[in-house]
Amino acid sequence: MAVTRSLEQRRAFGEFIRAQREKVTPAAVGLPHGGRRRTPGLRREELAQLCGLSTTWFTWIEQGRDVSASPQALARLADALKLGRAARAYLFELAGKRDPDRDRGERDDMPAAVRACIEAIATPAYILDRYWNARAFNTAAARLFVGWLDQPGERNLLRFTFCHPTAKLLICDWDSRGRRLAAEFRAATSTHLDDVRLRELVAALRRDSVEFSQCWDHHGVLGREGGERTFNHPTEGFLRYQQVTFNLASQPDLKLTMLVQQSA
Repeated sequence: MAVTRSLEQRRAFGEFIRAQREKVTPAAVGLPHGGRRRTPGLRREELAQLCGLSTTWFTWIEQGRDVSASPQALARLADALKLGRAARAYLFELAGKRDPDRDRGERDDMPAAVRACIEAIATPAYILDRYWNARAFNTAAARLFVGWLDQPGERNLLRFTFCHPTAKLLICDWDSRGRRLAAEFRAATSTHLDDVRLRELVAALRRDSVEFSQCWDHHGVLGREGGERTFNHPTEGFLRYQQVTFNLASQPDLKLTMLVQQSA
């Protein structure tokens, strides 16, 4: 679906590209200096050469004209300008396009500082990626989620909830929680409908769990807003928590969930 951009957006887009172009030296991208220059950074024709786009396109963009480019062309532009994560996201936002890099799946790197923060949290805490695999969790979470975080191997929240027999014993009001979890996952994946790995995960869950298939066919959509969570723990008995969820600023596909214990 085409996105209509205002004149202000088009001007901001052009000004941003020009400012970033002027920050990149020819040497930084492997180009000769080319003698005396009237402006700092790359010339339009040099950036056009690096991106496989026309110099005219860059001229029109920087003039604020209503022209467009494919997400793939914008990705090449972001790479040529050596944009960081925030600047790259800003570029695609101004262009009104979705960054194809967001569909390459999870990043393998988890900053050590993030892992240290998770372990420092006193209450159960864990981080889920786009596919709702637990990428990091603390000792308290491993103690709580028997059958999921205390086990080696796959740690997918959906597969645990719908396919592991322990889940129905651990999670109070499992039917309601299962329906809500499927609806939250549908909402969370709405911007990644072309992700093959996501489609494969949903297909596998539908194959392996009648309950998940029924929930998915219901097409419920809910935000992961938190609220009360209750458990029948095999050794600690009945436990009541308030769930709080945040997105990580540096990696929006990662969600931090914390469970704050409440009085029974």
